[in-house]
Amino acid sequence: MLSSLVENGAGTGWTVLVLLLILILSLVNLDKLSNYRNMVYENPTRCEEILLFGSKCSSLKINGRKKVTDMETIRLGKRNLTHQRLNVGHLILQFSNFNVNKNSLSENKEMFHQWLVGFVDGDGTFSIIRQNNKWNLTFKIGQSTYNLRVLHFIKKELNYGSLYIEKEGTIANFRIRDLKVLESIIFPIFDKYPLLTSKHFNYIKFKQAHAILSNNSLTLLEKDTLIFNIINTQLPLDYISPAWSSVNNKVSNFENASKVMSKSWLIGFTEAGYYTIVTTNSRAIENIIQYYKNTMKGMKSVEYRIWSRSYVKNKGNFIALNKIRENVRIMKTNNYTLTNMK
Repeated sequence: MLSSLVENGAGTGWTVLVLLLILILSLVNLDKLSNYRNMVYENPTRCEEILLFGSKCSSLKINGRKKVTDMETIRLGKRNLTHQRLNVGHLILQFSNFNVNKNSLSENKEMFHQWLVGFVDGDGTFSIIRQNNKWNLTFKIGQSTYNLRVLHFIKKELNYGSLYIEKEGTIANFRIRDLKVLESIIFPIFDKYPLLTSKHFNYIKFKQAHAILSNNSLTLLEKDTLIFNIINTQLPLDYISPAWSSVNNKVSNFENASKVMSKSWLIGFTEAGYYTIVTTNSRAIENIIQYYKNTMKGMKSVEYRIWSRSYVKNKGNFIALNKIRENVRIMKTNNYTLTNMK
């Protein structure tokens, strides 16, 4: 099985891909006599990492460089990912029967907080900025204006923060800068539900800078020195979020992963748009449809409904599916136009 987060840079976006694979594959029955084919992990927004499962070989793309590797073992640094032959069966009910849906994310603050942490792991930042001889701390979540509705949802649930659209009109941001709001609203969430990727390292630096800026006993020069030291602290190559210590930094099955990674977190991470899971296997698609049914809050919820209905009604009909794809593209274009006209 895929295992060991300890080796060579675990806790990064790559490790999340591995863990997502474990979660999805753990939702199916296994049969060593058959194949699990054509699963793709890709990052369409940043194009940093693409992992392809299918046919004779896999394609791994990092920072624009493509490598073709043997299907059975994919090597990345010191870490080996071993491909097993799997049968994509129907969902194991005890794994899929979670009471997480788009309504519970609004009604249950704990679920929303876990969802938010997943979203930030996917596409959030904790920034320490010096401008005009003054330090500013900014908690920010960025999204395409096409998905502006999800930022409105976050703002509504937190009841704090501001939204702004960048000059080119295609990127929207939710942000909180107020030190008191960061301390009273944001920190309690991320302390209770730690970030699972290397963003946890940035969060800790962010909190340390906040403590320094809030300390009235320090001079401006002392604050500058301490914060510059924080900024210059580099992420260790073998950094792992401390959240994984509860499973000894190792994951080899769904039960182990789910002790750390909740379904709410996974939905939030999926909605952030940082990575996608693609498969042409029918049973895998049915599993994913059931797993994400009625869960998302942003525009992915609309795309999910279109996609799932298309699978049911137009499976194998290339002409119909191609037309639906073009309509989705038009929908996105029109959404950008309407947003920029406001």
